[in-house]
Amino acid sequence: MPGEAESSRALTDDEMVSLCSEFLNAGTDTTSTALEWIMAELTKNPRVQEKLYHEITKAQQQRGDGDDEEVSEEETHGMPYLKAVVLEGLRKHPPGHFVLPHRAAEDMEVGGYLIPKGASVNFMVAEMGRDEREWERPMEFVPERFLPGGDGEGVDVTGSREIRMMPFGVGRRICAGLGVAMLHLEYLVAKLVKEFEWQEVAGDEVDLTEKPEFTVVMAKPLRVQEEEEEHTEEGRG
Repeated sequence: MPGEAESSRALTDDEMVSLCSEFLNAGTDTTSTALEWIMAELTKNPRVQEKLYHEITKAQQQRGDGDDEEVSEEETHGMPYLKAVVLEGLRKHPPGHFVLPHRAAEDMEVGGYLIPKGASVNFMVAEMGRDEREWERPMEFVPERFLPGGDGEGVDVTGSREIRMMPFGVGRRICAGLGVAMLHLEYLVAKLVKEFEWQEVAGDEVDLTEKPEFTVVMAKPLRVQEEEEEHTEEGRG
């Protein structure tokens, strides 16, 4: 812990720049990274994409909206499969494979291992979500696992019941932007799927290879081509 003099001093310009950069990256890069992974998986899994599209259009019809109406935030709240798609994306492709490290306050034993006082502890977020002891077919993109009867039914990303995936961390230091991030992801995914049919281009298929940067991104970023070309997206309607 810093001493009183250290904790009360003014921040330097370099420290301010670093903190602002972290705030901006943590609030934008994580969401954009997660969105790209989800759309990549939907492109590679047309069955899932089509099922999601039908849920979106059905929700709009029930509210009396026409096919040309934009998806509203209120409508996304009543789409369980949309939420399942986002959760499956965060399980398989968490933007950060590690959360902020913690420090052991005292000697403790976890799983037969001694964690000495003062040791830094990192949580392997991606490995948790891909653990075959906890998840059926963990490397497959199966949103149905988060619906009733699935092996992920009732999973809470806040860790209030049990910790099987923690893309936002858990406990007192859980990401403060969890609610906004989930809202943005559900809304953006619904908008993109409603308006476009996402397809792979023969010879230029989607590559799910990972690349560690500030977040863990796609080594070959998802790229959308113009409609007049041989395209990766098609207008719906």
